[in-house]
Amino acid sequence: MNGANTVRVMLGAIWPSFLTLPNHIPADEGIETNTMIAFFIFWLLQIPFLYMHPNNLRWLFMAKSIIVPTAFIAILIWAFVSTKGVDIWDQKPTIHGAAYSWAFLANLTSVIGNYATLSVNQADFSRYSRVSVKWQMLYVPMLPIVFTFIAFIGIAASAAGSAKYGGEYLWDPMALVAMWPNRACRFFAAFAFALAALGVNISANSLSAANDLTALFPRFVNIRRGQLACAVLAWALVPWKILASAGSFLNFMSAYAVFLGPIAAIMLFDFWVVHKRRYDTRALYEPHGIYRYRAGVNWRAVVAFLVGVAPNLPGFINSINTSIEVGVGARPYQFGWLLGFVGTSVTYLALEYAFVPRETMIERAVLPDEVYEAMGVYDGSEIEGVPVGDGEEVVTVEKKGLKGWADRIL
Repeated sequence: MNGANTVRVMLGAIWPSFLTLPNHIPADEGIETNTMIAFFIFWLLQIPFLYMHPNNLRWLFMAKSIIVPTAFIAILIWAFVSTKGVDIWDQKPTIHGAAYSWAFLANLTSVIGNYATLSVNQADFSRYSRVSVKWQMLYVPMLPIVFTFIAFIGIAASAAGSAKYGGEYLWDPMALVAMWPNRACRFFAAFAFALAALGVNISANSLSAANDLTALFPRFVNIRRGQLACAVLAWALVPWKILASAGSFLNFMSAYAVFLGPIAAIMLFDFWVVHKRRYDTRALYEPHGIYRYRAGVNWRAVVAFLVGVAPNLPGFINSINTSIEVGVGARPYQFGWLLGFVGTSVTYLALEYAFVPRETMIERAVLPDEVYEAMGVYDGSEIEGVPVGDGEEVVTVEKKGLKGWADRIL
């Protein structure tokens, strides 16, 4: 939806009449005709990029890493220049005391929700990285610094917009950019944000969903099909309702974090503490291997997950339907990620040490590179004619007919 807003601003900068198109969509849908057109255009433009293999998109992310930060710095400069750096710091909090503390925790959870996404699915796109592990470790201190700086830019720009144009705080960057009088500035700023939205959709959204779908349905779904399926399902999720207001967006991010906190805890402690970084990569993909546990489910993880989520459910229900009163039950939800992470961590470690899954405890890790070498796979591509054991060779047979054509396309 962020991409749709950028397209609307760009089209409005070129053809101002686009912003005044008659609306034929009911008001309760939370979207107008021009925004729906922009949503469709952005959705259509990103399809070719979803069709491409991630390894072939390095040029796109390189361009994004240059253009987008430049635009952010330009917006920060505008914020200080337009207000002379005074009005931004003169604004005072509107709440105090306990209400301020709870609001701080609630917004902290919403911000962590953004981090939480990366914490559980970063392997979906870091797997394509060619950077050595020692350089990847730089991301650990850099990510919080970069995220904090970007958040500061957002706060400064929002405060500057409120001081300069009056009225409420413009939390949506495109709502702020749309008020700039210079049409060229509006277009190029929106273009930078469109590039950012495209990169996020590819790496953090569609690619992650595609990896999950390939794990669930490996016989029918590959990365490309999974990404295209994610793009189609985007319409069913009606994202414009999520971004209808700042409140609804923060509620969505808080709810998101409530479920991701326990998942992150299980992943973190299982790898570093329980198994001490010793996984058999090949066995992870064997349906009846050592990681099958009982009927394909690690019940310890399920119990720990429920323990982490349960305290947040009253507040979660209240956030969905405010007419349902839960009293103080809403408080844990306001720091749901932290509570879920800690509760799940303690429970999972206790269960793993009380009921040790000995079949999963191995003496040496089997790394992906070892598996790839044994399978004859290099840089994500299978080499034809590579011996795989007992004289057998991997042979690719080209399928014919409609099914063969579909397999080649998808």
